[in-house]
Amino acid sequence: MNVNQHTPMASPYGQPQAGYGQPGYAPLDGGYSAPYAPYNGPASAYQPGVPPQGATRGPPTSGPPPASAPQSYNQYSQNQGEMQNGPPPMTQAPPRSAASQPYNQGAVNLSGANLSYPQHYGPPPTMQQVTNQMTAMQIASGPPTPAGPGYAPAPAPSSQPPVSTAYSTAPPPSYTQAPPPASSAPTQPPPVRAPAVSQQYYGGPPAQPQQPFNSSLPPTSQQQFTSCAAPPPSAQQTFPPSSYSGPVPPPSQPPAPQVSQPQQSFPPAQPPFSSAPPPVSQPAFGSGPPPPAQGSFPPRAPPPSQPGSFSPPAPLPTTSPSAQYPGHFPPQQQPPSSQPSPYHSGPPPPRAQMPPTSMAQSNHMPPGPLQQPPSQPGMQGTYPPQQNGAFGQVRGPQPGYAGPYPGQPHYGSPAPAPTSAPPAQKRLDPDAIPSPIQVIEDDKAKCNEPFTTGVRGQAPPLVTTNFQVKDQGNASPRYIRCTAYNMPCTADMAKQSQVPLAAVVKPLATLPPDETPPYLVDHGESGPIRCNRCKAYMCPYMQFIEGGRRFQCGFCSCVTEVPAHYFQHLDHTGKRMDCYDRPELSLGSYEFLATVDYCKNNKLPQPPAFIFLIDVSYNAVKSGMVSIVCQELKTLLDYLPRENPEVDSVVRVGFVTYNKVLHFYNVKSTLAQPQMLVVSDLSDMFVPLLDGFLVNVNESRLVIESLLDQIPEMFADTRETETVFGPVIQAGLEALKAADCAGKLFVFHTSLPITEAPGKLKNREDKKLIGTDKEKTLFQPQVGFYNTLAKECVAQGCCVDLFLFPNQYVDVATLGVVPVSTGGSVYKYTYFQAQSDQERFLNDLRRDVQKLVGFDAVMRVRTSTGIRATDFFGSFYMSNTTDVELAGLDCDKAITVEFKHDDKLSEETGALMQCAVLYTSCSGQRRLRIHNMAVNCCSQLADLYRNCETDTIINFIAKYAFRGILNNPTKAVRDTLINQCALILACYRKNCASPSSAGQLILPECMKLLPVYLNCVLKSDVLLPGADVSLDDRAYLKQLIGCMDVAETQLFFYPRLLPLVKLESGSLPVAVRDSEERLSKGGVYLLETGLHLFLWVGASVQQELLLSIFGTPSFSQIDSSMASLPVLDNPISQRLRELIDSFRAQQSRYMKLMVVKQEDRSELIFRHFLVEDKSASGGASYVDFLCHMHKEIRQLLS
Repeated sequence: MNVNQHTPMASPYGQPQAGYGQPGYAPLDGGYSAPYAPYNGPASAYQPGVPPQGATRGPPTSGPPPASAPQSYNQYSQNQGEMQNGPPPMTQAPPRSAASQPYNQGAVNLSGANLSYPQHYGPPPTMQQVTNQMTAMQIASGPPTPAGPGYAPAPAPSSQPPVSTAYSTAPPPSYTQAPPPASSAPTQPPPVRAPAVSQQYYGGPPAQPQQPFNSSLPPTSQQQFTSCAAPPPSAQQTFPPSSYSGPVPPPSQPPAPQVSQPQQSFPPAQPPFSSAPPPVSQPAFGSGPPPPAQGSFPPRAPPPSQPGSFSPPAPLPTTSPSAQYPGHFPPQQQPPSSQPSPYHSGPPPPRAQMPPTSMAQSNHMPPGPLQQPPSQPGMQGTYPPQQNGAFGQVRGPQPGYAGPYPGQPHYGSPAPAPTSAPPAQKRLDPDAIPSPIQVIEDDKAKCNEPFTTGVRGQAPPLVTTNFQVKDQGNASPRYIRCTAYNMPCTADMAKQSQVPLAAVVKPLATLPPDETPPYLVDHGESGPIRCNRCKAYMCPYMQFIEGGRRFQCGFCSCVTEVPAHYFQHLDHTGKRMDCYDRPELSLGSYEFLATVDYCKNNKLPQPPAFIFLIDVSYNAVKSGMVSIVCQELKTLLDYLPRENPEVDSVVRVGFVTYNKVLHFYNVKSTLAQPQMLVVSDLSDMFVPLLDGFLVNVNESRLVIESLLDQIPEMFADTRETETVFGPVIQAGLEALKAADCAGKLFVFHTSLPITEAPGKLKNREDKKLIGTDKEKTLFQPQVGFYNTLAKECVAQGCCVDLFLFPNQYVDVATLGVVPVSTGGSVYKYTYFQAQSDQERFLNDLRRDVQKLVGFDAVMRVRTSTGIRATDFFGSFYMSNTTDVELAGLDCDKAITVEFKHDDKLSEETGALMQCAVLYTSCSGQRRLRIHNMAVNCCSQLADLYRNCETDTIINFIAKYAFRGILNNPTKAVRDTLINQCALILACYRKNCASPSSAGQLILPECMKLLPVYLNCVLKSDVLLPGADVSLDDRAYLKQLIGCMDVAETQLFFYPRLLPLVKLESGSLPVAVRDSEERLSKGGVYLLETGLHLFLWVGASVQQELLLSIFGTPSFSQIDSSMASLPVLDNPISQRLRELIDSFRAQQSRYMKLMVVKQEDRSELIFRHFLVEDKSASGGASYVDFLCHMHKEIRQLLS
């Protein structure tokens, strides 16, 4: 099934124990030989953290009772799981309304906690039944799913008499959505053909025609990839009904598997995935209803004899994922003509049966009384009106998303069918699985007012949504985002769920202009008020008692006296009268002015210094780098960082050039010309001058400009090719020590330092080690010298930013040690050419020099009793287990913090965290920045799964994995990730979803994108490199991602692909999914990854559009080497250039534009970022990976 060719999974993955702290990934023992061998029994390595294994489908054993059973409506798959009969307890913030597609979990049943799939116990149907069923069910071609948008197929010639059941009369679809592609609904009923025997879902025995197929079962919505790895079902088993009231279907009719039907089961009001294209099985895709063979087209309603019994689909017998995805079915399967378009929504008449609770089941049960409200005007039919107020606003269909792309070939690779396989292979339809775009668009539609942080445990809008934040006592999500806003109360529960408990903190994040930066509070000489015991700073979680004379700490409960100068009376509610006048009592983020006690050696700091160290070896001069840097610095020095734009910056500057020796420059203002001092003894570095090396720019401007003009001329004819690197950093460090200040070194370097000197390196790039157990050594520093040097830099507050211009291997893994450990950055311009790379380099340099930065920083995260911060990821140094030390901390750096339980938490008090960063501002002021965050605690797994944030989980998982490759083979790291993801989803399935057939993949609503995003991490160049990815590139990406925030990792792993349509309108076009089948030959698309921008031009774009963008009417005349678009005077050109500029402004690094013409060689690079497709390096497509994930989950559950 090809799910990941290169990474066959070992069956029992050693799973990381609970919070995956252990660094070593568990060893994987035998993998399957075939890419995904058939499932062989329960996985053995099932560690304690895993939920107890039980019968695969028994009712949930632990955790909340399946919400679904008697519930009457949880059908909304949306939050389905969440609706435990009634509104969610409001102590917590309401569950995030499902931000995602209406397609309710359908797609992968994603949401459901309560799916009660009826009959869930009982032996699986036989293969043939399945086959028949499958074919019949073509995933969606059954009668309307009860809950689902009533797709009521018209009665087709059928052997079963149509009954008038619940949904017999669906009105025509009221959706505004685009109709499914024409092919999907032929106008005439397809000719009934003999049973398609050959149609089986790979490899099973041929279907027996005689088996009538219960075509009336509505497809389930669960993702049923049933096939993915189910063992072939044994013959003839019927499923006894379990949770619903209807009679059981006669054994001969196996339930229909719904393979991918995801959406099918949504509440009628919603079109399947709401705005997403119709789910596979729906007629909308090319596959139609089951071949008549199976008993004819499904009658509109279930045959009388079986009112509600939709048995869950049986797992398909097949290991090949692609088997079941209906791809294009043979003609016989076309939907009956009258079948309304999949988004058909008339409300079925109420029925008194158990409502389906989740999509999954919904498919098999008749709708419950409340379940499907008629679609309301204005709702666009997408979401059912939300009951109970539990979900947020109703969302409309995603604009511009018309449905499966008609006419696009289905690329993707169905697995090769075994010999017995039928000619037509069915492949899971990509439109039937959870769509990131849909989730993103739904979240945007839901967010129409400012996000206020006053409610504890409220999940913020996604990072892809533009929203305004109002601080009302918790830090803004721009500063802190959590993986879970409902923390499990106990360590056992955390271990069972395997959901990582972490926060991504970006302490100095820049805020949009309409939000207030943190207030600076000055408590005078006594300094900030703190708890006596745990030293937490005053914050909104402190409780004042005894009339305001003492306060009780919210973190450790210790009682502390209030200093006389800080005393204030309490009002009738126990709050201080000045509560809203003091930022530290009413806001989540603020700063304190630190006193001398918080300074190094108890003396106030000097203003920081910037030192520019320029490589002047042959390569540096020849590429043009030296002259570009010198030219730029003349103007850039006027933009050094400052707190107040009116005042000159107090930052002093110094200059050094180097090749095999170092040249220091005296640029004292009293000199007529700069003086050069050469240090050639590199073994004991010292600074040859004290006075005149670090100077004020305005005072020494003329001397500095003279120096910058002379450097390129001085070294223009150099023949020196060798360079040093260690002594260069030592020189900068010594200069800062001599000046007794903190600061930043900007090092511009070109090649591997092979000169005899401290820090000398050798070329160790060895392609033969890739993929072996020794590969990890390539990511470890070659020598210990740089680790020691980094420690000295941190002690002095010396941050290093490294700009690399390599033409070959430079060992980024080693050169990057100092920048990464000091809170600095690495920028890399491989094969730098002045003409094409100058713009990117200069923009990066300008931003790097100008951005606000703090020096000599120490960050500590305090938590309330019950949890503690145990692990940290990012660019920093740690000398003990609690203090994160950063020689420099800028506004782009994020630190990911993992928490573990050390005691029980209580639901009443929740969990608190306070991140305090002590730093020196660029004006030389010592400050403390405080960010506070309170989250809820829960004792039910369903509550945990209802309030998670997938983007933050992926940020944590990626950083955890990328650090893991230092000590483990990449394959072991990938297997660990897959296993952990399977454990998270299996725990949900077992404890929160209602019982359902194992053939259904059920994902929690807020984690339905976990598989697609995790697959992107697994396929990244760091973990699964293509042949053309160098070791330096991988080390560079690993370092870069280590300090990314959530928005950056989201964009990096799932790039944004925008079709450039209706640009003149001024609004941003809606993105499309990252897959080649979404590209149209007649379109132009902009792809943004956070590091690159690609403009893809289809081969048959209209001439007018080419003229508007490129100024040429012909596709062949477009110059794909252009670095920027021509400035043309027309609205399309103008708007496109504005769009590109705005994208660049939002990123911390300048994105170079690359024009890619269809069928051009450069298209290979572009395709690498179409992450839903198979990757050239062997990474699985999203569809295949989802199947693989389903198989893993089933193994864990069996």
